[in-house]
Amino acid sequence: MNKNFIIALLCAFSISHFTTNAQNNNRPMDNFSYSVGVLIAKSLKDQGIDNLNMDDFMKGLNEQLKGTANCTVEQATQAYSKGMQEVAAKKNGPLKEAGEKFLAENKTKPGVVTTTSGLQYQVIKMGDGAKPGPTSKVKVHYHGTLPDGKVFDSSVERGEPISFPLNGVIPGWTEGVQLMPVGSKFKFFIPYNLAYGERGAGADIKPFSALVFEVELLAIE
Repeated sequence: MNKNFIIALLCAFSISHFTTNAQNNNRPMDNFSYSVGVLIAKSLKDQGIDNLNMDDFMKGLNEQLKGTANCTVEQATQAYSKGMQEVAAKKNGPLKEAGEKFLAENKTKPGVVTTTSGLQYQVIKMGDGAKPGPTSKVKVHYHGTLPDGKVFDSSVERGEPISFPLNGVIPGWTEGVQLMPVGSKFKFFIPYNLAYGERGAGADIKPFSALVFEVELLAIE
């Protein structure tokens, strides 16, 4: 939820407040007001905001509607952003810890190499072709999973390799594929900061997720 949503929330409550007062015994407007509350509550809960101080929440709401709020929208946005950081840390802390634990255990396994960035890799097959550079366009087959083995993306399963420039992918790929001579197949274990970071990607890759990829480098194009 961003600043625009906060403003929209206040506007929605302003509409509800105005129309309900203007038509006090109008049941459809009561239903509308209630529905606005339900939808906003759902949005808040979906983001992990489920422990609001309702007295302060209603005070802030009512004072903003009356134009007597004791802070500006900018100040409220700053406080909101700080609070959301705390919510995210609480919500995603276990995911971050799980990824770190997985990588800490994985790096002790035979054949696993850890680079200075924290990227881990294992050579499945070493090719004898050229190695790509940081901006090379490469053609690969890959199979991506979470540490628990859940597949989130796979050109192998689709039966069609993919081509892309190495400066247009996640940092773990940019670094890792440069280690591979053409014809090689490596397995990469990528920490969250070299993958999709604190935000995640899509439904399957949660914030702070470590990722596992088997990558076969077919060609440099």
